[in-house]
Amino acid sequence: MFRKVVRQSKFRHVFGQPVKNDQCYEDIRVSRVTWDSTFCAVNPKFLAVIVEASGGGAFLVLPLGKTGRIDKAYPTVCGHTGPVLDIDWCPHNDEVIASGSEDCTVMVWQIPENGLVSPLTEPVVVLEGHTKRVGIVTWHPTARNVLLSAGCDNMVLIWNVGTAEELYRLDSLHPDLIYNVSWNRNGSLFCTACKDKSVRVIDPRRGTLVAEREKAHEGARPMRAIFLADGKVFTTGFSRMSERQLALWDPENFGEPMALQELDSSNGALLPFYDPDTNVVYVCGKGDSSIRYFEITDEPPYIHFLNTFTSKEPQRGMGSMPKRGLEVSKCEIARFYKLHERKCEPIVMTVPRKSDLFQDDLYPDTAGPEAALEAEEWVSGRDASPILISLREAYVPSKQRDLKVNRRNVLSDSRPATAPGTPRPGPSMPVASTNIAALARAGEAGKLEEVMQELQALRGLVREQGERIRRLEEQLGRVENGDA
Repeated sequence: MFRKVVRQSKFRHVFGQPVKNDQCYEDIRVSRVTWDSTFCAVNPKFLAVIVEASGGGAFLVLPLGKTGRIDKAYPTVCGHTGPVLDIDWCPHNDEVIASGSEDCTVMVWQIPENGLVSPLTEPVVVLEGHTKRVGIVTWHPTARNVLLSAGCDNMVLIWNVGTAEELYRLDSLHPDLIYNVSWNRNGSLFCTACKDKSVRVIDPRRGTLVAEREKAHEGARPMRAIFLADGKVFTTGFSRMSERQLALWDPENFGEPMALQELDSSNGALLPFYDPDTNVVYVCGKGDSSIRYFEITDEPPYIHFLNTFTSKEPQRGMGSMPKRGLEVSKCEIARFYKLHERKCEPIVMTVPRKSDLFQDDLYPDTAGPEAALEAEEWVSGRDASPILISLREAYVPSKQRDLKVNRRNVLSDSRPATAPGTPRPGPSMPVASTNIAALARAGEAGKLEEVMQELQALRGLVREQGERIRRLEEQLGRVENGDA
């Protein structure tokens, strides 16, 4: 089934290890909704999990350090009137998260810096445009405040969250349900997997189909398609005989797959997670108890099986930590958050190394939290690769700025200037809402508390240094008096 030839690779001995029980998140009622979502999203500050909720939809947001048993009364984000189907953290602000729901809306939330202390019911912005449930939300990788949503109305909508408006509506490219959407490295294109068994590469700003492969996988069960860093497309799906498959495609020549591998005949849809820094794809199936990982290379057979992490419990969903949230000193190259029925268990993927020094080959510069473009620049046709940061200094998160929604038409900037005294077309919109002011006040209070904590730490340091100087002076006196 897999090539048995031993090949050189620094990832050949990567091993997965679940954390100890006291570092798991216990007593979480993971959502039972029948949707092939990951149900989990994680970043260097917070873990978000979609949970069971009566009378609407909700998800938990926990600071990463809040492990152990989670109280049943722990506050949730609960503004949706229907079950939440998908959540995604903003790559450019670790305190902003988007959610899509059965209530046909997309909501964007600002999480307080230290986590929730009361239920969060007021989103920063509500995006309404879908006519059926919204099953996919994903942020643009390089442009600030650009969010994509896809629903069961077979439409893809792209929003400027900063102005609460719809930028692009792609409603004629998919004849059936969209299974997933994945942006390419610089956000100029995205690829989709659809129920009609086609994989499509789409230019969102032109609204055109760049490439299409019909029957990428012959089976009728759900597929997934993701963009790799070099522009290739990696897909998971099923064969006609219901065997699970992986495939690698070149969008410039979609005729035949560059590589095709059959895995097994299990039922669960395969969810791929890709690390562009190491070119490793981790594949985990809904209902499986394993994570397989593969290295993608430039030479045949292109997809190289590395290893399998197996455990006893099946997974309900999975979240993947961005590279900047990993423990570099322990040679950790990936961390997954595996959802059980009642808990979330982190699984650490490590490359065994004897040296304690920083491993340059494992940690090339990775995408940082700073956006490369503003939404207006992206709309005007500009593209930019992610702004990279080095992990050598064991990344320290920076102060986040609050998401501000300014309700105006982003496209009005490109209109010719009107003559003085000429009224602008269109109704004027309120600039800010009350919840923005509340967020600003909360941010100021958080800053004050942070300054007070730093002041206390500084006082303690001064006291310690004073004590040390006093001891040194005593020793010096003894030496000078001949006592020592």
